[in-house]
Amino acid sequence: MRTRRISTATTLAVLFSSVVLVGGAANPAAADSSKVIPAASVGDVVADGVHHRVFISDPVTGKVLATDYSGNVVGTIPSLPGVKGLELSADSGTLYAGVPGADAIAVIDTAALVESARYATGENTKPAYPALAGGKLWFGYGAAAEGNIGSLDLSGVEPVVALDQDPDRTWYAAPTLASTPGAPNTLAAGIEGQSPVQLAVYDVASGTATRTAQTRTDGSNLRDLALTPDGSQVVVASGYPYNHQSYKTADLTPGIAYPSNSYPNAVDIAPDGTVAAGIDGIYSPDVYVYKQGSTKAIRTYDFPNTGNTSGADTLTPAGLAWAPDNSRLFAVTENSYGVRSLRVLTEAMKSPTTVTVKAPEKSALNKKLTVTGKASSASPFPAGAKATVTRTDIESPKGKALPAVTLKSDGSFSFTDTPTAGGQVTYKVTYAGDASHSAGSGSAKVSVPRTVPSLTLNHNKALYSYGADVTFTAHLGKTYKNRTVELWADPFGADKPNRLVKTGKVNSKGNLSAVIAMTRDTTVTAVFKGDGRYAGKTTKSTSYAKVKVSTSISKQYKTAKIGKTSYKYFHKKTDPVFTTSMTYYKNRAHKLSLQLNYQGKWYDAGSDYFRLGTNGKTVITLKGTHETGYRMRMRVSYINGSSGDSVNSTTHSSWQYFYFTK
Repeated sequence: MRTRRISTATTLAVLFSSVVLVGGAANPAAADSSKVIPAASVGDVVADGVHHRVFISDPVTGKVLATDYSGNVVGTIPSLPGVKGLELSADSGTLYAGVPGADAIAVIDTAALVESARYATGENTKPAYPALAGGKLWFGYGAAAEGNIGSLDLSGVEPVVALDQDPDRTWYAAPTLASTPGAPNTLAAGIEGQSPVQLAVYDVASGTATRTAQTRTDGSNLRDLALTPDGSQVVVASGYPYNHQSYKTADLTPGIAYPSNSYPNAVDIAPDGTVAAGIDGIYSPDVYVYKQGSTKAIRTYDFPNTGNTSGADTLTPAGLAWAPDNSRLFAVTENSYGVRSLRVLTEAMKSPTTVTVKAPEKSALNKKLTVTGKASSASPFPAGAKATVTRTDIESPKGKALPAVTLKSDGSFSFTDTPTAGGQVTYKVTYAGDASHSAGSGSAKVSVPRTVPSLTLNHNKALYSYGADVTFTAHLGKTYKNRTVELWADPFGADKPNRLVKTGKVNSKGNLSAVIAMTRDTTVTAVFKGDGRYAGKTTKSTSYAKVKVSTSISKQYKTAKIGKTSYKYFHKKTDPVFTTSMTYYKNRAHKLSLQLNYQGKWYDAGSDYFRLGTNGKTVITLKGTHETGYRMRMRVSYINGSSGDSVNSTTHSSWQYFYFTK
């Protein structure tokens, strides 16, 4: 457990990839990601750099999960009761797993993702934590009061198991072991959960474990431990103290303490010595990353809350693992529902970069302005580091590159620019990142006023007959580059949408015209969207349309003039029939008005509204006792707002005259 090996093939791949990066453009890092994994518990996490897989032991369900580097489960190795510690072979071809429930060490083929062998370690030995050192596979084993260290020699024809390798019987229970390729004969050990924390170091060069150092620390509840690549120090994660303390393996005296926070529970050390220190931090950052020997974190990670409590997801004990090429840090987390996720942290080796940019809130067009700012990070930027600058405005919506700026020693920068286009101008400063820094960017916005152009539209408040073809003309005054105008027509009524009638450049006189058939009251809008020096502008013209209406009278016995006016004559026992045609609209009604002439003056004789049929017609019979000797007249009207809708303007038919006789 907690040993991380990198194969020769992987080492060469890392070396040559770095050479390539020196001569080429750096690829942008993929975003951190997270995938839920089907694990009921976590015993250990190991990353395989050859097959790009992550192995996670699950003691509760007795299995080892295999995921790809994105967290997708690609395989499951079952039937491993209580499986805990994992150890990867130097060539990444074999994964060794301690299986205490089977009293055995399981051998897993990392390419095929199947158990290829199982080595029994003896009845009730309960091997839990394997580690490769000195040409053998060592393992911490034993139940309570029976802890010890054993070895498995696989160099011969038959495997050879040796138990009781610690004759001093240092361990109450199975110790967790750590090893590193840089110190191939060194083993570090400690008991998970023990208080006070007990540590020991062994030299296994002779094939047996010789204890070279032992100590009891002031820490409590050991959760994890890892050796530095050269084997000179062991870093522990214990519930107390609230840091990740290192100890010199030569004598286990305290070394550097990596500041973290309450309840440290995980640690892993990358091949280059970078320390990932994890804690059980519900309300504080969960992972702290340090360069070896430095107490200043180059970055921290605070996991989100995917559960149902106020606290965030937490790191599982021993839940950290570096990819052998340092490209990723893997972390297993758990939420309040008990759901576990594999989080892939892609730039854990790099300090985050924040860029702040300051610019004037307002500035005049074609006037020089100064932009200042600062790039900040936990580690200094290389001398001469540059940041790119992009200006985005109405004339360069995709951005225009400006000269790059050089960062000063404190990360600050400044530059001048003269906006050539008005409106909102955005200056974005981007640091592309380097071997020690993630990319970062910031921006500032400047408001640059533009001239308001003249834009007019004719026929406002004009009234037209139904169906009249009306030419609407927009006139655009002086602008900079854009001479395009849009004409929109929005008929009254929710059933008719606003529609684009015409778009195009105005003519040499600044005019753009479109013909619109006036069947409803209509708002016509002219839109100029602006350009680099002139602001956008919109102007509206609302014109009105009458309905189409006609009415007639029938059942008369003759037609004759009284004076110059033609009258329909009816016998008093005959009921006149009024037939009306009007432009139809849903739920529309027309008003029918009657008037009577008395002593040469017309007086209202009654009115009422009648619903139009869907064919736009009504037929109304005037019933009752008809007085003779009086001149009468009738007409129908559409009254805006009273006839059931408001999509047309008030319209009256002509008067129709009639007269009753005996």
